[in-house]
Amino acid sequence: MNTKKRILITGAAGFIGSNLISSLLQRDDIQVIGLDNFDDFYSRKQKEKNMSSFISNANFSFIEGDVRKMNDLLALSEIHVIVHLAAKAGVRTSINNPILFQEVNVSGTQNLLELARQRNIKQFVFASSSSVYGINQNVPWHEEEKLMPISPYASTKLSCEMLGHVYSHLYGIRFLALRFFTVYGPAQRPDLAIHKFFNSISKGQTIPVFGDGSTSRDYTFVNDTVEGIKSAISYDKSDFEIINLGNHQTVTLTELILAIERICGKKAIIDRLPEQAGDVPQTYADISKAQKLLNYHPETKLETGLLKFYEWYNNQNPVSE
Repeated sequence: MNTKKRILITGAAGFIGSNLISSLLQRDDIQVIGLDNFDDFYSRKQKEKNMSSFISNANFSFIEGDVRKMNDLLALSEIHVIVHLAAKAGVRTSINNPILFQEVNVSGTQNLLELARQRNIKQFVFASSSSVYGINQNVPWHEEEKLMPISPYASTKLSCEMLGHVYSHLYGIRFLALRFFTVYGPAQRPDLAIHKFFNSISKGQTIPVFGDGSTSRDYTFVNDTVEGIKSAISYDKSDFEIINLGNHQTVTLTELILAIERICGKKAIIDRLPEQAGDVPQTYADISKAQKLLNYHPETKLETGLLKFYEWYNNQNPVSE
């Protein structure tokens, strides 16, 4: 009889998913089922590379499937926990294609909640986003803040949180929505600022900077985010929670660029551009709830995390698109 905890992780080949799986598979009492559709937002080869360290692990199995297709989900075998990380990502991208974001993010989450209901899966961990807070000067943001999302991407994440509340209330599914704050680190998506900046500064290319550099973000190193997710997988004290997973520190865009310049040993060539629609001026997490419920204590300082990313970046063989 198999007594191992079986965890379904959607978005398994992505940035956070692959880091989470690497960490979970260090334990022998867990089996991971990875699901990913290799969305063409960036290179499939990079995503396959993200999984290369654990693809042959006896406690890992992979299914290429789409959360929008219920038949792909119904083909999955016994599952005890769902960790739903798969999503169409990108605030700016969502403004150009809001209907696709609704289909993938909201309908896909609905399908997974239906799977949980039908299969009596009682633990559901959902990757939400700090973008749900929108523009709010009342920082640091705590989970009870008034939410004013300003992009289709943010609105889909908020819709999913509320869907989770419905299924928790009606069907007794424990639903934990984790609001991630600007996660970075090894395997980060190539479209995200830190990856783009390291790539361009290293090569002596210009970097696009939207606005005057005063916008700020609560940058969270991926290992800290992963520890928060792992705690949520085991959490059993209540049936519905929304929890910030940030670093409780803000860094301006200018400060970030200076830190990357120091690590690369090169000056950035800045292409100054207007602020982008859908972008918020700052993010800043109150993490007291995560500390209390998940024993969450982010440990990685920005410079340390950036160095770890740069080591990973330099160790990558060129990956063709």
